[in-house]
Amino acid sequence: MPILMYHSIARLPSAATRGLSVSPEAFARQMEVLGERGFTPLTTGQLAAVWRSSGASLPERPVLITFDDGYEGVHRYALPELARHGFTSTLFVSTGWLRGEHDTGGGLDLMLDWDQVRELAAAGTEIGGHGHTHLELDQLTDEELRLELSRCRDIVVGELGTRPVSFAYPYGYSNRRVRGRVREAGFAQSLAVGNTLARRAQGPYALRRVTVRRSTGTEEFERLVEGRAIARTFARDHVLTKGYAMVRRARQVRRKAISSRV
Repeated sequence: MPILMYHSIARLPSAATRGLSVSPEAFARQMEVLGERGFTPLTTGQLAAVWRSSGASLPERPVLITFDDGYEGVHRYALPELARHGFTSTLFVSTGWLRGEHDTGGGLDLMLDWDQVRELAAAGTEIGGHGHTHLELDQLTDEELRLELSRCRDIVVGELGTRPVSFAYPYGYSNRRVRGRVREAGFAQSLAVGNTLARRAQGPYALRRVTVRRSTGTEEFERLVEGRAIARTFARDHVLTKGYAMVRRARQVRRKAISSRV
């Protein structure tokens, strides 16, 4: 099944988010495509609950609509479209990027404030975690990783009164250690990127998503949700991902070597 990964929805995105920002008009058309083709959007928690149950079943054409980081356009532009179609979604927030008392100033564009997050939650959007300051989790020490996850979790609890059950890895990066710490922090499932369809066999802490970009036209979007030509569409991304994975592993080895000498 397709899990769609969105970021910013904006008419005039910042330079930092331009490539991953979808225009409001394109987003509206994409939601129409899902409706026309009979897709049923689920939250991340709903999908995981079905896949964990031996007796439950998915709707005929399931899809997940997910948003990362917490850009203001999710409330301004995406929420009305989702409501128009009766669609649900999942928003993964980087708590230190949202406007309010926890803001660390790292947001890449105009970010949501917590009143807007509460309105999204009240409308049926699942609010998940995306770290506190959007760091590459696989590059952190155990203590840094623990704090990044616990701050995110605890701020969501404090602001919304409910514990987040789903998580999305910043930049999509994780390894066995990171996935274990995410589970220990109380998250029941996590999403990566991968740019391929999600499958139950991937496990609850490594579900794959497909990226929706500003350059994603209607025909390409239709192919993505139908699971056609995904490998060809993201061939360059897969090569870059493998290359950067080697770079990150080399960084980890160097850090461990330096720590052992200290």
